Amino acid sequence: MSRSAVWHPFTQHAVEPALPSVALTEGAYLQTDDGRRILDAISSWWVVTHGHRHPAIVEAIRSTAETLDQIIFAGLTHAPAEELASALIGLAPKGLDWVFYSDSGSTSVEVALKMALGYFRNIGSPRARIVVVESSYHGDTIGTMSVGARSVFNAAYEPLLFDVDTIPFPAKDREQETLDAFEAFSRDRQAAAVIVEPLVLGAGGMRMYPPRILAELKRIAEASGTLFIADEVMTGWTSKGLTGGAIPLAATLATDVIFRAYYSADRSRTFFHSSSYTANPIACAAALANIAVWRDEPVIERVTTLSRLQAEGVRRFAGDPRFADVRVTGTIAAFELAVANSGYLAEVGPKLRAFFLKRDLLVRPLGNVIYLLPPYCVNASELGRLHDAIDEAADLVRQAP
Repeated sequence: MSRSAVWHPFTQHAVEPALPSVALTEGAYLQTDDGRRILDAISSWWVVTHGHRHPAIVEAIRSTAETLDQIIFAGLTHAPAEELASALIGLAPKGLDWVFYSDSGSTSVEVALKMALGYFRNIGSPRARIVVVESSYHGDTIGTMSVGARSVFNAAYEPLLFDVDTIPFPAKDREQETLDAFEAFSRDRQAAAVIVEPLVLGAGGMRMYPPRILAELKRIAEASGTLFIADEVMTGWTSKGLTGGAIPLAATLATDVIFRAYYSADRSRTFFHSSSYTANPIACAAALANIAVWRDEPVIERVTTLSRLQAEGVRRFAGDPRFADVRVTGTIAAFELAVANSGYLAEVGPKLRAFFLKRDLLVRPLGNVIYLLPPYCVNASELGRLHDAIDEAADLVRQAP
């Protein structure tokens, strides 16, 4: 077989071994060409919420494709997009009244940033500063890299990135420093918007903070007239899990106040943003099917059970000297290994990934941070297998010279 011409994301091809080829997906598993069944412990990068190829979502894609494919969404509309927007507004917190579609987490954040800056321009206010949280990650486009932590991910593109105001991560017992810093930026710099990853910073190392801090950040934003952008990359599904992981789709939800700043007979106040595949009908149908799964199946019970199992599994590592920290939020568990070299480029990361893959487990550590974010269909036995593998991996790391 000739070499592949595919350039894979977040992959250093000079040191990676041959990549397994997946021939079939089903439930929590990926089956390779040679028949291996790999347990998907990270929901294929956090998107496959219910498991692979959920029948209801697959059927929605198939049936919609018989009548609709991509339709330009400037000047036209269609039923799947209209129905999905109504469903999302019905599920969202009160006050979010408008839905703008895009096709990925990065683009949905770009939309939110552009909405915020355009809002202040349209109402005649000079606000243009964005406040961000230390160690955050919001995507790989220019705008989203600008509001993410400066790191190896974006060092090459520094000349293109715009300046932001950074507040410290609300670490345990230091949360007030974060709140005070944000209050100062909101007051003294008249921030246009603050962008946060609610409760869990994902690619920044699965760092977690309590809901009360999120609520307080929102309160400060509202008091100062600063717009609040919640990038639900880890704890919501307006991008990552909107279609249950079956097909790309994202949505940015906005208040009526934001929409009205653009609503005008003056066409120069239009929100000038789109992508070629905005509101793809097949993707919207998949998202509607996903919402129906949440409504019609015992998904909340599955999430509750999986959260309990994660918490119980993490408890066995509490106080374990092999780990600098273990933590859990909902169905997400993180295990931070106590090693000399930490961070995304820590040498232990690729070694751990290979260790897990050899055992038919798909786990992609963030450097020295092993995390589990499995689909809700994972059972107690499978989760126990993952926790046992982490125990074994920690022993091997400690024994390594």
